[in-house]
Amino acid sequence: MRTAYQYKLRPKKDQIATIEMWLELLRRQYNYRLGERFSWWEENRCSVNACPLVMPIPRLRDNPDYYSQKKDLVNTKDKFPEYKLIHSQVLQDCIKRVKLAFDRWWKADKNGQKSGKPRFKGKGRYRSFTYPQIKQDCIQENKINLPKIGNIKFIQHRPLPDGFQIKTVTISRKADGYYVILSLEEKSVPALTSEVEPKLKNTLGIDMGLKEFLVTSEGESVPIPQYYRKSQQRLKTLQKRLSRKKKGSKRWLKAVKAVAKQYKKVADKRKDFHFKTANELLLKAEVIAHENLNIKGLAKTRLSKSINDAGWGQFLSILTIKAGNAGQKTIAVNPKNTSQDCSKCGETVPKELNIRTHSCPHCGIVIDRDLNAAINIKNRATGHFVLKARGARCNGRAAKREAYTKLAL
Repeated sequence: MRTAYQYKLRPKKDQIATIEMWLELLRRQYNYRLGERFSWWEENRCSVNACPLVMPIPRLRDNPDYYSQKKDLVNTKDKFPEYKLIHSQVLQDCIKRVKLAFDRWWKADKNGQKSGKPRFKGKGRYRSFTYPQIKQDCIQENKINLPKIGNIKFIQHRPLPDGFQIKTVTISRKADGYYVILSLEEKSVPALTSEVEPKLKNTLGIDMGLKEFLVTSEGESVPIPQYYRKSQQRLKTLQKRLSRKKKGSKRWLKAVKAVAKQYKKVADKRKDFHFKTANELLLKAEVIAHENLNIKGLAKTRLSKSINDAGWGQFLSILTIKAGNAGQKTIAVNPKNTSQDCSKCGETVPKELNIRTHSCPHCGIVIDRDLNAAINIKNRATGHFVLKARGARCNGRAAKREAYTKLAL
């Protein structure tokens, strides 16, 4: 079992200077190694049959892979002695990050999607470094001993869990200071595999929206907090102050930091809200069903600001991870017509987005639009099909709807 704990660091001035020096040197090394890979790719991506046959074909350069670049760090330390001040494994981890960035661009993930072309990191854009290995007794009381940096105070707001071993340590620079992220592992605790079967009794359907953050199939609703919209006036004031400063000056840097702190405050509030909401949902049911939304596509519409402010993607990721750790399950269902289909009789009742009440002319049910969608999501996740009570004439259409729902699941 793997987990991660994050603590706020309280470094001294000389320790801050060391961390900043490391980040700058690692940024340069990252850009240099990324440039090596780009250079090889530009010079060797041309196929052989595109060259004239009368010309001798030069020998291709060796591909600068992970191992060759890591081996070349010895030459880097000889030419630039300041790199000897950085811990060797931290420097090797920088090469690993280049490899991962390049592999995500070239190779597709399990879903068949590729990442964009990696970019060079500008000044201040390299914000963290990692110790792949560290001693288990590196933490003594309220201090952590980092190789080649020393003992740094940190705020241990919660103790480490018993039996877990520290696998990696990451130092990260954020808008409000420095943090340490401890990756912990307990080999005796097996990874939980969720084998819960969705049923009507143990499943809860949720419909996420912009009027309410979510509405459950039980009729409960969670109001949407809109942290970004509430802080827009404060952000406007801070950004106006920033625009009046001379770029690169000390006051400009101070104004940049103030804007970054405000954005981080909004992000922290939203993340805390997502965690608390996910915990409350998992206490109510073993299986949580939600719509399989194309959030990236929706974020490009005219409702982009409200959708990004709600943070649906982050919430669903947190909900899925926490459900897996607790031995529970989340199910994503096809969102097609969840708001249009009647949750009682199954008939399709077309309605515009501004109509917030579902009123079925066939069975007479009148309920909230989002509640109707949440019940449909629950029914699709459990395999429960709403059959029309209109005699034998609808048997064929009911079978088609049943087959369609099975394919969607």
